[in-house]
Amino acid sequence: MDIKPIRTEADYEAALKAIDQLWGSPYDSPDGDKLDVLVTLVEAYEARHHPILPPDPIAMILHQMESQGMSRRDLEPYIGSRARVAEVLNRRRALSLTMIRNLQQGLGIAADVLVQPYELHPTSST
Repeated sequence: MDIKPIRTEADYEAALKAIDQLWGSPYDSPDGDKLDVLVTLVEAYEARHHPILPPDPIAMILHQMESQGMSRRDLEPYIGSRARVAEVLNRRRALSLTMIRNLQQGLGIAADVLVQPYELHPTSST
């Protein structure tokens, strides 16, 4: 296989097939070198054409809660009162800078995830 830039989806698919065929090639062999180059080209193509967007902050908090077996009450030290936790998780109140810092330090959620904009659902006025 000739190694060339990946410019189209067809090029991308061909590179993925070649990677499958070369997978497990010995390091520092001609096939291993081809594999390294192809993986680098595929990563560059994916970064440009199939970027992975950062997760929604509330979805990330919920995921962290689930993975650590936490309840809403466990978030109170990081977010505030039970009512404040409910407002944040129900998307009625945005995370404050203090909440973001607390969640980053206490739960290890990256601040760059927590500062992402997300949709709020304000309470309906009657």
